[in-house]
Amino acid sequence: MTRYLQDSVLTHLGAAPEEAAELQAYNQNVFDLGALGPAMRFPLPDEPFVAFWEAVAGESRTRDAFAVLRERLPQLAFPIREGISRTEVYRDATRRGVPVESLPAATGLELAHPEAVEVVLHTSPAGRIPLLVVRRRPEFEALIQALTRKNEPEPVAAAQGALMVAGYNNWSRIRELRRRWESLEPSARESATWSEEFQRLQPQKDLYQDRFILLSDGPYSAVPAGDLGLGEAEWRELSLVIRRDHECAHYLTRRLFGSMRNNLLDELMADYAGLVGAVGRFRAGWFLRFLGLEDFPRYRAGARLDLYRGQPPLSDGAYRVLQRLIREAALSLERFDARLSGPRSPAETALTLAALASLRLEDLAAPEAEERIERAVDRLRERLAPAG
Repeated sequence: MTRYLQDSVLTHLGAAPEEAAELQAYNQNVFDLGALGPAMRFPLPDEPFVAFWEAVAGESRTRDAFAVLRERLPQLAFPIREGISRTEVYRDATRRGVPVESLPAATGLELAHPEAVEVVLHTSPAGRIPLLVVRRRPEFEALIQALTRKNEPEPVAAAQGALMVAGYNNWSRIRELRRRWESLEPSARESATWSEEFQRLQPQKDLYQDRFILLSDGPYSAVPAGDLGLGEAEWRELSLVIRRDHECAHYLTRRLFGSMRNNLLDELMADYAGLVGAVGRFRAGWFLRFLGLEDFPRYRAGARLDLYRGQPPLSDGAYRVLQRLIREAALSLERFDARLSGPRSPAETALTLAALASLRLEDLAAPEAEERIERAVDRLRERLAPAG
């Protein structure tokens, strides 16, 4: 879409020239589809960390999952306590890899219901990804604090029900690297000491850094079951699937395009994947309710949409236009999705996500946007088709 057409869409939705300029910048598409070609297949190959988590998931099927995790993730060997991250013993365990068995202060993360924690290795279009599924809110918040807040008692937003943990230094994998190095004859080693070898390996982050997803089964986007005409148990199970496939969509854009952002295009794509995975199709009404736009043009202040206002935040006028823009985009995506017949395979959903990544929100809010999406999918399908 040309700059003129982008401006015309924004003007039609009520944007003044200065508001249109704000939104042009906000809607900049950073996804680079240049690497996509005939050699690509979904699901993508597993990343190196998967082998470690495959063993963890396997052991968790015969033992208490939280106990298995606590033996391998040093943060779970410490309680949630103010100032604990500044103690030398905590730093020894989490930053230097000192085994927690040798640390008396490692008294363990206390959970009232450790049985609420499950470990699953989920096959996503981006490859298999570990899921830590937590079916009680207090245990979910404790794991968030331990694994992402350095065991500090920082509050967790009530609306937060999932988190992708990336760049996690896995000391179990590092110790395995050391065992392999020590098993070599000195003449076969790249470095004279383990300290030197570890320095050599540090730039190769895929050797020791992990990615996994923390998931709760609380109501998605804090929307009550009754608002959707569902029972509590049904909505909790659907919420878990929406969150899972939402986070896996972000994982896909991270692997394909090197980007996952707090941006409404990203969120529309991720909720598309979540809803298709949970209920078989994209429901614009549900998506808009998740954002706080169920009574459009009124907005439910403080709802999830506020998380995607941008940095620096959009002006009040531009923010109101963004609300109109995302509503039109969601309705267009629903019309496109309604044209698709039968259940969607994960590979087909991944293809749609990659096609959406080639567009902007203005494209999705323009007249006949569903045809634009169809053409983008067809172009990408041809591009990924094997030669001959």
